[in-house]
Amino acid sequence: MGGRLISIYLNTILRYCPQPLDTRQRFALGVFVTHTSLDAAEPGGTGFSGYQKFVVAVLAFLQFTIVLDFMLLAPLGALVVPALHVTPAQFGRVVSAYAFAAGVSGILAAGYADRFDRKKLLVIFYSGFMLGTLFCALAHTYTLLLLARMVTGMFAGVVGAASMAIVTDLFPLSMRGRVMGFIQSAFAASTVLGLPLSLYLSSHWGWNAPFFLIVVVCTVVGGAIIGRLRPVNAHLALRPDKNPLHHLLHTLTTRAYLIGFITTALLTMGGFMLMPYSTLFVVHNVGISIEMLSVVYLITGLVSAVMGPLLGRASDTFGKFRVFAFGCAVTIVMVLIYTRLSNVSLWTLITVSALLQVGIFSRIISSSALMSGLPKPSDRGAYMSISSSLQQMSGGLAAMLGGMVVVQTGDGRLVHFDVLGDVLVFTTLASFVLMYFVNRRVMGAAVAPVPQRLEGEKP
Repeated sequence: MGGRLISIYLNTILRYCPQPLDTRQRFALGVFVTHTSLDAAEPGGTGFSGYQKFVVAVLAFLQFTIVLDFMLLAPLGALVVPALHVTPAQFGRVVSAYAFAAGVSGILAAGYADRFDRKKLLVIFYSGFMLGTLFCALAHTYTLLLLARMVTGMFAGVVGAASMAIVTDLFPLSMRGRVMGFIQSAFAASTVLGLPLSLYLSSHWGWNAPFFLIVVVCTVVGGAIIGRLRPVNAHLALRPDKNPLHHLLHTLTTRAYLIGFITTALLTMGGFMLMPYSTLFVVHNVGISIEMLSVVYLITGLVSAVMGPLLGRASDTFGKFRVFAFGCAVTIVMVLIYTRLSNVSLWTLITVSALLQVGIFSRIISSSALMSGLPKPSDRGAYMSISSSLQQMSGGLAAMLGGMVVVQTGDGRLVHFDVLGDVLVFTTLASFVLMYFVNRRVMGAAVAPVPQRLEGEKP
């Protein structure tokens, strides 16, 4: 099984190389693939080795801090808005500032992303992310919070791209569903553990107290990355483009990558329209008290934590596109119900929210694993940076547009929240069509025959 995976992987790289590789590059590439496919796996070929488990765990904790830092403002919206005397539109700008800063930094870093050891890149930008989060904790006005979110987003965008490039370098496509399932479960962990604890801290010591918690966790995760993560630099043997601008333009204009970029943008826009305003909607439209929000996040997060690894395994077993299609169907049905809720019981809200999370997670995990098969090894850093930038910028634009659509009445209720749900349905359908073509391209490259001229060559 391992040999077959290596052959498929080698062929995928050779198929999309702009020029033939010489003997030395082929040898380096063979060592790279052998190390990442076989040395990382258990003897049985299906489990995770000790080091591979560490990589998954540390990247999951890293993702936990990134997701919690971003998600934190949404549930704290009901506290931040009155505390800083801001309007829903201004609050949307705070969310958007983070996203746009992450988008710009990702584009600027894309040309350099494949020129360095991915571990070093991760450590530098994760340190900047930690400092930005500390600035958020110290902010006490709308302007300072806005600037702090921009600084945090500027570093967070590259951190996410670097971690995904590491996953793609160290794990074969046949295992990435499970890896993404575990890493994306950080989203659930932030919901189960991070958000309830953050709401508790904010209710006792102020809305900015949870940001101090994130800084502490970042310190521990950063130490583990520095101390135990091995260098991830095998891609440097493929002689990445030395001209950053040329490398950026090459990645942006490669036809095989464009469909992935467009799909990423669509997958992001609908969700980001809903997320910043969900807390306000639940409190004022659905009628759930602020005190009970932690219960909602706890139970829906537990469901997501259990389903994440299961959906990841399902992606590897039954096919990533099939799981994505399942997620689209569930998302469409549940979002139409969720955005039209009004004065329902707590358990009705929890049931709808949990099912909606299952649909969203099915899409996120399967699409992340599938689209990771698009870029070549020498382009992965740039591709992931651009993809992360598009994700953040699309999310920021969606949050701003959402703020222009929804209107808060005198009694606090949100009007036109259902319109945002309709937009999410449209983007979900469009992403399904595009993902069909992504699946055809990735699977077509994976099953192509290995060139016969490789058999007689010696390293």
